[in-house]
Order: sequence, then C-alpha cells, then structure tokens
Amino acid sequence: MPEGVRDQPPRVTVFGPHPLLSITIERRGESDDVHLHPAGQGIWVARMAGELGAHPVLCGFVGGETGKVLHPLLDELPGERRLVGTAAWSGSYVMDRRSGEREPIAFAWSAPPTRHEIDDLFSLTTTAALGSEVLVVCGSVPGESLPLETFTKLVADARAGDTRSIVDLSPPRLNAALEGEPDIVKLNDWQLAEYVEGPVGTDEEMRAGAKAVLDAGAGTVMITRGGDPALIVTAERSWELTPPRFEEGAPEGSGDSMVGAMAAILAQGRSLEDALRWGAAAGAANFLRHGLGTGTLTVVEDLAKRVELRKI
Repeated sequence: MPEGVRDQPPRVTVFGPHPLLSITIERRGESDDVHLHPAGQGIWVARMAGELGAHPVLCGFVGGETGKVLHPLLDELPGERRLVGTAAWSGSYVMDRRSGEREPIAFAWSAPPTRHEIDDLFSLTTTAALGSEVLVVCGSVPGESLPLETFTKLVADARAGDTRSIVDLSPPRLNAALEGEPDIVKLNDWQLAEYVEGPVGTDEEMRAGAKAVLDAGAGTVMITRGGDPALIVTAERSWELTPPRFEEGAPEGSGDSMVGAMAAILAQGRSLEDALRWGAAAGAANFLRHGLGTGTLTVVEDLAKRVELRKI
C-alpha cells in the first residue's frame, strides 16, 4: 500500500449525487456480451480512492427501476454508501462497443430530486465529510438538477470542520463552490475557458485564468490540457505535470480516477506533490484498463515513478 496508509484507513467522502447505470454491449465471438456497471463521476472517484487505501463514503441519489438494478452494483464498490431514495429513476446509458469503439445508443438522465431529497443528501454528505479527511465534490447529472447553493454550502461546511475539499465541477457549479473556498479545484482547459468567458489557448491566458480561479477562492488550481502537461498553480508556486503516455486505452473516467487518487493520498497526510504524482499515475492506469480503475495499486505505484512534476 502507499506509504502513509494507517491501520484504520483515512476517510474520503465523495459527493456523487447521480450514480449512473451503465449498460455496455461487447462482441464475444459469434455472440454478444452485455455488461452492467455503476458509472459516473463519483463512482470513479470512490473506486480509485478505495484502491489506494482510503475508505470512500459515496453519497448520492438512487431510485426507480434503474435504481433497483444499480443499488446492489453500488454495494460492490469499496467503502460505504450513504444513499437517498428518490421518486425519480436513476440515470442510465447504453453503449455499444462491438466495433471496438464506444458508440452511444441511448441516454436517460434522472429527473430533478425534490427539496426534501436534496436536504437529506446534503445532511448525509455534510456529516460524512466532518468525519473524513477529504471531501470530493462532483457534479450533478444533468447539471441543473441541484441548486447552486448546494455546492457552496458543502465546501464551506467542510472547511469549517477542517476537512480538506477537492472540487471537479463546470461553471456555474464551479463558481458556486468557489464561494466556499475549496482547497483544490481540478478542471480542464475548456472548463477554464467557460469560467473566464474567454480564450485560454496561450500560456499567458492559461495562467491568467488560473489566477482568476485562485482569486475566487481556490487554494490550488489544477488544469488538465488533453495531451499537453497539466498546469498546477498555487499562490506561491506552479508546476507542469506530465503523466506517462500510452497509445492504446480508453480515457473514460481517467480524470475522475486522478481526483480519487489525489484525495486518497492527501487523506493519508502526504504532500500535495505526492498527490499530484499519484493522481497522474492513477489517470494513466485507468486509461490502460479502458476505464476500469480496479486492481490498480501496483500499476499506479509503478507509474507514479514515471510521472514528471516540474516547477515552473
């Protein structure tokens, strides 16, 4: 296990409000295979955090016919679940991979939860976060299904309870979370462009955008840039982060696996630099396993040695 893991694993609360039911069709010889898996941002975060020695507490909604199928699949994840039953069905999608490529067939997102259901999930998440070392805040699906104030209050309450927070959100949910002053904000370059409402194609524009996020309340800003090195900026220093590169794999969930790994390493009391290295390695490991971030501790540990973290 990574250096620093204790007898009692540190806790990472994951606010993943909308777990999804993934139905994937794959070719097997002359017939087809149909696979059912839990999916969504919070799932990948929780799974990788558990793989790297943390005890993830996944908080989310589940309901309807799809929820009845999804619920036992969630129980196979590491850690524990704090789920709120909803009148609305859980979201789902069908993906066809028989050609070797991911071809979407159908998507059915959940209807918005009720006010009481939102209050229940907020209270469950907040109390879990206060007993955790790190809170990870993920987005809702669809994005507008939760009030923006939910994201502000989650981060602010975690901060008041001395729980570190990582947010991985798009505007306007990012804007709301920044009001709570999160410790780490992870976003990609197009999310940054959406936040600053302008281009971020040059180094100067990227740095100016990162500073805007810092000024809005973030302690650390991490910007991923596709095939280019990620940029990490704090008030005191900046780095470029270059993970191992591979040609064959699948990117689905790699950014979320990165966040889960960072949360696990920070929860163990290790440095930001360690969290960045292990996060990049976890994203690469998830890519190698075509989006299935399981059984990866040894792989992540080996890949972390190949991550380049350079001060700039």
